[in-house]
Amino acid sequence: MIASNYPFLTNELYDVVRLFGAEVEVEHALSYENGVFSNSFSVNGERFSSEDVHVCKDELSFKRYAKRFSKLALYRHLAKLYGEMPWGALTGIRPTKLAYAERKEGRAFEPLFRQMGVREDNIALIAEILSHQRAIYEGNKGGLDLFIGIPFCPTKCAYCSFITADIRYTERYLDDYLTVLEKELAGAKHLLKDVKSVYIGGGTPLVLDEKRLERLLKAVKDCSLSGEYTVEAGRPDVFTRGKLDLLKDYGVNRICINAQSFLDETLVKIGRRHTAKDVFDAFELAKGYPFSVNLDLIAGLEGEDEGDFAHSLKSAIACNPDNVTVHTLCLKKGAKLKEETDRLDGSVIDSMIALSRAYLSEAGYAPYYLYRQKMMAGNRENVGWTKPGKACVYNVDVMEEITDNLAVGANAISKKLCGGGRIERYASPKDIPTYLAKIDEIIAEKDKLFEET
Repeated sequence: MIASNYPFLTNELYDVVRLFGAEVEVEHALSYENGVFSNSFSVNGERFSSEDVHVCKDELSFKRYAKRFSKLALYRHLAKLYGEMPWGALTGIRPTKLAYAERKEGRAFEPLFRQMGVREDNIALIAEILSHQRAIYEGNKGGLDLFIGIPFCPTKCAYCSFITADIRYTERYLDDYLTVLEKELAGAKHLLKDVKSVYIGGGTPLVLDEKRLERLLKAVKDCSLSGEYTVEAGRPDVFTRGKLDLLKDYGVNRICINAQSFLDETLVKIGRRHTAKDVFDAFELAKGYPFSVNLDLIAGLEGEDEGDFAHSLKSAIACNPDNVTVHTLCLKKGAKLKEETDRLDGSVIDSMIALSRAYLSEAGYAPYYLYRQKMMAGNRENVGWTKPGKACVYNVDVMEEITDNLAVGANAISKKLCGGGRIERYASPKDIPTYLAKIDEIIAEKDKLFEET
């Protein structure tokens, strides 16, 4: 049970408790007078208080600092009981945005991060990321990114919370889905101005057979797009030369090969049908094409230890991708994994993350974007690494929220930047049949979002 005399703080305090996986009862009372916050807490009956001085200009700044210092007070107390966390009292998914906000106010971000208990190696990581995404961040503000969602996969992975399902059970929707997707893209054509990047994600887009894949690529081509064009090709067991030929012919210049692990035993456990050899074969096949290639790994998969993850890192580097994204395993609502466990083992995550930073840096990669999620093993993060000049524009735009995002397809969430840090969103239905039935309403709502805000 968590209670506060300011209801908007309840979720913030809950997030701090969740960092520790603790079963605690918290009662909180906040007061503010003459620039001083007074936080009074009772945690499982033990009372403590904390004060931080800050002058708030208005109600918005009061809420901002009330959240910050209330979380910090509770975090410091729980840290004494359960130990420190790598990101301290920060619970947001985009630490880089907080760093940018501090810089915009003319301040270095490092003092605030230290105050919030963030570890020094993570402060250094944020500084490095800001440096390596600078060209995209400063040169790519404004405009629009286009996302196309293909919610179909060969199988459902144990950790996945997306609406995707085994295509053996959803293929009956596929042709109707493509028909409606074509309609939505055509309906959005007048909104596609100053497009920075295109990203076809999933799901696993290359699970489509060649005829259906070409149908999709034609619909995107009709939007007269140029620039960075990514297809999350996904699992290596759906790669064919014919499909890669189509991607090249329709202007795709970046693909993702999502290995996740190079241990065959792990791949079976998480619900995949491919092997580590299939990943190497996919990279070998992709060498003959002008694609920039990203590879995904996940730290903390079931049964893996530090040595296993080191093997996957070395294998990934041997594939010589342009980007490597290192995810931390996360419990997500709707995933099979979430149904089987309440909390992930984070005991080896720190060493795995340390290995990824050491190995990838030594191999010539630099971190260029980062995001966090709730219920991550060890309270860690996901980091994208890149070779020089190969950073993904779409990833930076989306994570830093510096560009409008027009997203089409089931469960696609469009975002419109409205000034003053405000972002308006429109989420399409998650359920495929509902998406199909409501397409006219979806098109109208997106018109309203992008033309009126």
